[in-house]
Amino acid sequence: MPHISLPDGLPGILGLMAFAPEASKPLNDLAEVLLRGPNTLSRADRELVAAYVSARNDCTFCHSSHGAVAACYLDGDEGTVESVKRDPASAEITPKLRALLAIAGRVQEGGLCVGEEDIQRARDCEATDREIHDVVLIASAFCMYNRYVDGLATWTPTDPDVYREAGMRLAQRGYVGVGGDLIGGGLGPITGRAPAGGV
Repeated sequence: MPHISLPDGLPGILGLMAFAPEASKPLNDLAEVLLRGPNTLSRADRELVAAYVSARNDCTFCHSSHGAVAACYLDGDEGTVESVKRDPASAEITPKLRALLAIAGRVQEGGLCVGEEDIQRARDCEATDREIHDVVLIASAFCMYNRYVDGLATWTPTDPDVYREAGMRLAQRGYVGVGGDLIGGGLGPITGRAPAGGV
């Protein structure tokens, strides 16, 4: 049950956006820039970073949501997404992405856990300073999003199809205005929603 009174039937961060709409725009704008803006890292790679960090933080709503977006960009390849979330070292991904995910994992542990050897490993795999910067920022931002979602005990759907549908919409439309778009027909209100007053 959420720690505060949130609108019924709106899962995860969507309930929080409806509760505090003034915070919704900057949070969505940041996600749009980090995950969809111009970048030498693909949108799929950036969504994998978000999903991986969220999985390490045990934030089911976020790792399921961003894993579903990544899978859309990867032509439905949920297996790769799940293997990245479990263990990037054994996932079938590029050496550069593996090195960048290692940096993201260090950030999730704590900013000071990132070492020069982590950075050098990424550089050895041809990661640019901008790519390293962006991965650190994505990882940092998702630690915030994860703690926001779980720190208020928001409702988390368990049906994978809910996330697949939302992932498709996010991959197609992006994050700007996501509260209105998804509330109107993506992630919530949804069938099988949380009952009034709780989970």
